[in-house]
Amino acid sequence: MSYRYTDAKEAFIDEVKTGEYIELEGSRRAFRQLEHSLGKSTKMVLIYGKPGTGKTLLLHRLYEKKRGEVEIHLLDIPSGTRREFYRKLFRIFTGKDLPPKTKVDFETFVAFARRIKGKREIVVLLDEAQMYPKEMLEEIRVLSDTGSIKFIITLHKTEDEDLVAKQHFQSRIWETIELRDATPLELNAYIHKRLLQHGHNELASLFRDRQIKLIHRWTGGNFRECNKLLYTLFEIYEYYDQHDPQKIDYNKISIKYLEMAAIKIGFIHV
Repeated sequence: MSYRYTDAKEAFIDEVKTGEYIELEGSRRAFRQLEHSLGKSTKMVLIYGKPGTGKTLLLHRLYEKKRGEVEIHLLDIPSGTRREFYRKLFRIFTGKDLPPKTKVDFETFVAFARRIKGKREIVVLLDEAQMYPKEMLEEIRVLSDTGSIKFIITLHKTEDEDLVAKQHFQSRIWETIELRDATPLELNAYIHKRLLQHGHNELASLFRDRQIKLIHRWTGGNFRECNKLLYTLFEIYEYYDQHDPQKIDYNKISIKYLEMAAIKIGFIHV
């Protein structure tokens, strides 16, 4: 049988793979809104939602789709220092590396951004904005006011990060896109499509309403939590497939194994 559950397990590794993008109604709507915002004079666009709702993947998807059409740059890893951020911005502006001992002068960056207004339209995709210091968020706001750079940023939706957004961006953000957890119907489509992408048509067909309802109840429809649960489920199946296959009913997804997976990662407490 070649241990089919090993590959099924790997289908739910939680990592950004734009080639395995799962298009659902919510993500399709958000992507259309993002595409529309690129053609508007919007200075900033905020994508927000709880961790695990697909913000980073949506940003990567936009970059992959639009980088041949507009001047778009993806800063997917938050800069550890102010200098690192401006080193990246310098390369975006000039196509060159910032000389090693050059002092970062914010006003020089602002002046340059003003000079290129009307000549270049730069889109900067900024992931995990809540990781940046408040001083840098304020400078990003000022840069957006020059009108030459459009920032599209992602931000976790928590009380603290909402406060950051209000303090630094509220008056500048002209468009907001909220990503929500999946409905049971969307979660069902997500699980099936992930398995189909990896060639597991038979396994995909074994997930029925009862299993989907349980998965949704335990994960709340959060994609990251769903990935954890399904990875653990197929890890359990992988073990029995290799060591005690008579305990597996290959014609259904066992509620017992689902519960074992939920207990293992703490969704159920016994």
